[in-house]
Amino acid sequence: MNYRQIAQETLTIEANTLLESAKHIDDVFDKAVEIILGCKGKLIVTGVGKSGLIGAKMAATFASTGTPSFFLHPTEALHGDLGMISGSDVVIAISYSGESEELSSILPHVKRFNIPLIGMTRDKNSTLGKYSDIVIKVVVEKEACPLNVAPTSSTTLTLALGDALAVCLMRAKNFKKSDFASFHPGGALGKRLFVKVSDLMRTKELPIISPQTEVKDAIVKISEGRLGTVLITDNENKLLALMSDGDVRRALLSKDFSLDDEVLKYATINPKTIDDENILASEALVIIEEMKIQLLVVTDKQKRVKGVLHIHTLIEKGIS
Repeated sequence: MNYRQIAQETLTIEANTLLESAKHIDDVFDKAVEIILGCKGKLIVTGVGKSGLIGAKMAATFASTGTPSFFLHPTEALHGDLGMISGSDVVIAISYSGESEELSSILPHVKRFNIPLIGMTRDKNSTLGKYSDIVIKVVVEKEACPLNVAPTSSTTLTLALGDALAVCLMRAKNFKKSDFASFHPGGALGKRLFVKVSDLMRTKELPIISPQTEVKDAIVKISEGRLGTVLITDNENKLLALMSDGDVRRALLSKDFSLDDEVLKYATINPKTIDDENILASEALVIIEEMKIQLLVVTDKQKRVKGVLHIHTLIEKGIS
């Protein structure tokens, strides 16, 4: 059995579904965005089964991108959680057929609150379609499932439409990276968008030596500093060069090498530095990777040393 071909066919079917749906986005979608933008309360997403799983993801996306939102399961709603809905909210209800029994049971109760109901279904004349104020149509030619039964293309399209709503809302609210970071202070995303160089750089007990230091003494300082590198500065603490353990190994290959030589003979002159400790640590990592270095020196505008950032620190803190 050619599994690769099956996978390619599946992806092609679902991709074509998305492309075809993109051609039919109309003013109903505009109205849905405007309704959500006008919401004074929360955006509540509901659905059962696969639609419920998609709805939960949609609600999480809305909530993390500046639109207060949560997922409400219809069954739980019928047993008390309807009290979570207020008159200032907006509801998105998802059902591909539009006839989900559990969802249909709560629709009359939702409408009692006289709040906007956005339906996501294939049939405007279904139960969900009739209760909805507007309907975002979810229409697929066929499911990727070989039996044309299991929700595959339809769930992919529903999820993509939810993402499209979220992106429209982000654009309308001018949602920025800094806003996103405030919603994601932990985890990889938060670290990438929130942690600054100043949060991670080492500022104390830096291995600093003068340009007159001899190589043998620099080697001791490299070992004591535990950075694999010493910083060479002038008497005003301005950075002149770096000498790494790699520089020492290369120096050993020189025919005229002497441990009594001054470090500047073998050091890296004018190394890469940054003079803004407030840039994101993830941006500093890009510099480190592009320059193929392990240590990035942080200075002020006059090249005076303020601290250092080691690639190992970035890795340990989960910066990517």
